[in-house]
Amino acid sequence: QVQLVESGGGLVQPGGSLRLSCEASGLTFSSYVMGWYRQAPGKQREMVAIINPGGTTVYADSAKGRFTISRDNAKNTVYLQMASLKPEDTAVYYCAVPTQNAWGQGTQVTVSS
Repeated sequence: QVQLVESGGGLVQPGGSLRLSCEASGLTFSSYVMGWYRQAPGKQREMVAIINPGGTTVYADSAKGRFTISRDNAKNTVYLQMASLKPEDTAVYYCAVPTQNAWGQGTQVTVSS
């Protein structure tokens, strides 16, 4: 079955940067849309960014200009580079294969001074 393992979360100060990684297995990675989602306390899970097999990307308005999603098909890995982080970016970030309803376990990102 599909397995997704995220890494790279942590505590960062406002204005800082983090890079999240998600390694996938159990699927032909290069054939699938991959996405990053997040869920803040008390809020619904929301899409942050998605990338299709050809590299076309879509971002939530909150992520545009600050976050970059990318993929390395040779490594079965999708990345989320986050910059200019704000306290409101604090959430659990999930990697997903949305068309397969497959989700990782999540990684906590906390933006705080």
